[in-house]
Amino acid sequence: MIRTQVYLNKNEKLALEKISRKTGMSQSALIRLAIDELIGKHQPQNRLLSLQQARGMWESRNDLPNFAQLRREMDRLVLTEEK
Repeated sequence: MIRTQVYLNKNEKLALEKISRKTGMSQSALIRLAIDELIGKHQPQNRLLSLQQARGMWESRNDLPNFAQLRREMDRLVLTEEK
């Protein structure tokens, strides 16, 4: 591991201490966990996986507007404004 110094404001430090006491994890471990989660969210393969998992999640809903129709209407409005 590489030692890194992190500056926290008073509220962040108090919250971190509270979470540490509640979970039994060290403050350093909590910070590493938060960093790992942030890195995971920004890695391209994880974004693709998230998109793949979300595919079709609204497929069976019937309370949503017709997006193809909305898109056609927006395109029509843009074309009208350009004239």
